[in-house]
Amino acid sequence: MPKLVKSTVAVLVGLAVWFVVATALNLILRELLPGYKAVEKAMDFSIAMLVARLVLALVSSFCAGLACRLVSREGNKPAYVLSLLLLALFIPVHVGLWSKFPIWYHAFFLVTLVPATLLGSRLRGSPSASAA
Repeated sequence: MPKLVKSTVAVLVGLAVWFVVATALNLILRELLPGYKAVEKAMDFSIAMLVARLVLALVSSFCAGLACRLVSREGNKPAYVLSLLLLALFIPVHVGLWSKFPIWYHAFFLVTLVPATLLGSRLRGSPSASAA
């Protein structure tokens, strides 16, 4: 497969993984955090709920970077593209939600998005996976 195609597929897989992991973890939050489901629509989260959502974002970003790396298997350029794409997608979302959450929430989410994705991409998997 040509390198550009492989890199593009890696970025798209990473993007899909981010949303799949975030959705799955959000469903888990609904069941595990008392009252979460009741306030989710109004986005009237407690501090604990906000922190849980930030952890969800960190895990999603890490998994997205890892998936991107596993597909591309070469360098970190696709992961950089993925992280910048995620940032470009989420800045307008957070601008639209600016009044709903405290500034520290937006800052943490946006500042950690790129590093968490790149950290996930740093994992190379098992030696046998790298050699293949």
